[in-house]
Amino acid sequence: MASDGQKQFPPQKQETQPGKEHVMDPTPQFSSPHYQPSNKLQGKIALVTGGDSGIGRAVSHCFALEGATVAFTYVKGHEDKDAQDTLSILKESKTPDAKDPIAVAADLGFNVNCKRVVDEVVNAYGRIDILVNNAAEQYRTSSLDEIDDERLERVFRTNIFSHFFLTSCVLKHMKEGSAIINTTSVVAYLGNSELLDYTATKGAILAFTRGLALQLVNKGIRVNGVAPGPIWTPLVPASFSEDETAKFGSEVPMKRAGQPFEVAPSYVFLACNHCSSYMTGQVLHPNGGAIVNG
Repeated sequence: MASDGQKQFPPQKQETQPGKEHVMDPTPQFSSPHYQPSNKLQGKIALVTGGDSGIGRAVSHCFALEGATVAFTYVKGHEDKDAQDTLSILKESKTPDAKDPIAVAADLGFNVNCKRVVDEVVNAYGRIDILVNNAAEQYRTSSLDEIDDERLERVFRTNIFSHFFLTSCVLKHMKEGSAIINTTSVVAYLGNSELLDYTATKGAILAFTRGLALQLVNKGIRVNGVAPGPIWTPLVPASFSEDETAKFGSEVPMKRAGQPFEVAPSYVFLACNHCSSYMTGQVLHPNGGAIVNG
């Protein structure tokens, strides 16, 4: 186990957001040989944003193993290879009664694109039972002055506007018993001065989750969140320096970064009605031992 500040990964850097999984060294682990599916999501239709890589890929994979039909979004051009890899993974892992997965390219920061995504998924499958709002981007900053209007709008559009737009569109096709799961972050609780705009959006997601849960409770639709700690995903080499990437995750009590497959079961739990039927407005914390009292 790595000690504080010890290198865990080869130094590496990607120059564009949101990062590419297939060029990472090592590639993130989206699956575990010890995971035992039990048809928790059999017959469900799930839409996962940012499902081509990282946490989104691991969640999509677990959902497929549990019997769900999965659609996911990705960024066209930049994430084509990762999206095709994920489609292959989902086709291999889906259960016999599930339909083939689909990948939908979209910039989710705009309402018109979110409506198109939802229309495509509903046209393919007839409804949506589970929505995972997961797509995000982040940028380093050392001063508030570095965050100009264009960047601020971009980060907020991707990270929180998309939650509002997509959820509004999906709700028209959801019935009682459906579930919405939003990806926030440990930084929403602890703060992060070097990811200031990203941190602000993750705090907004937390508040959005709590408020929306209260709004939808009478409709029988549960809304919860997951707040991962340092997880080895393409956002890491796309956001940090080579030295910071090499030591990523060593600051938490477990002294290591988590892998996407260690986070994905939290989403399965929250999506499954017989596992989490009495939970709404709550957040799970797979974060390597950080105490957030949230």
